[in-house]
Amino acid sequence: MLMPVVGMTTTLAELKLIGIVNALRSCQLFAGIPSPELNAIAEITFVKAISKGSYLFHEGDPSLGFYIVQIGAINVHRVNGAGKEQVIHVFRAGESFAEGTLATDKGYPADARAVDASQVLLVQKSGILALLRRQPELALRMLGSMSAHLRILVGQLEDLTLKDVETRLANWLVKRCPNPLNDKPAKVELLMTKRVLAAELGTVSETFSRTLAKFREQRLVTVKGKTILILNPLKLADLLRRHLGE
Repeated sequence: MLMPVVGMTTTLAELKLIGIVNALRSCQLFAGIPSPELNAIAEITFVKAISKGSYLFHEGDPSLGFYIVQIGAINVHRVNGAGKEQVIHVFRAGESFAEGTLATDKGYPADARAVDASQVLLVQKSGILALLRRQPELALRMLGSMSAHLRILVGQLEDLTLKDVETRLANWLVKRCPNPLNDKPAKVELLMTKRVLAAELGTVSETFSRTLAKFREQRLVTVKGKTILILNPLKLADLLRRHLGE
């Protein structure tokens, strides 16, 4: 005899809310925030799937709120007067972006496009502002996390000012060496696809692949799947210094 399903809608809604709370908890922006506050934020948060190559928003669009990447990667960039795309950052799982639009009515300051098929959380602007007015201590916690996030972004923007892709890739690899002054091999595990890393370095997959191949020819690295083996970190660091004119 089949038993009637009781409260199925409520159960599914609760499971969805739990999933959103867990995603919020994994985001640096909400580090250390107690569960009651996370539950309140989850209630004003929506899940949005976005296909590869699709845009979340364009520069100047009215702000609906800020986003947290749950799955995939989002390329936030601006297009200059010459039509060239300048990548600000590629945001991956656990990272948030567009928080600054909470404090302005000017809309989004850049474009946001999915590098891969992605899923994001939208924390609604009107809802989070109302919550922050009621709980100013939550605003202070978020402000601390946003400050740390901003320092990371400033460092990444400085990296993008390096003159060419070869220099940027060498810099990216050297930064991930435990000891860049060592001549012993060091492994770097890619936590993203090569396409996402290429976008983060401000280039396209084809140019990234050619640059990596050049490093292989120079016996600076070997590549196997998502593992890049830096054969001689000191030699790579010397190459970077020469490129930087030091």
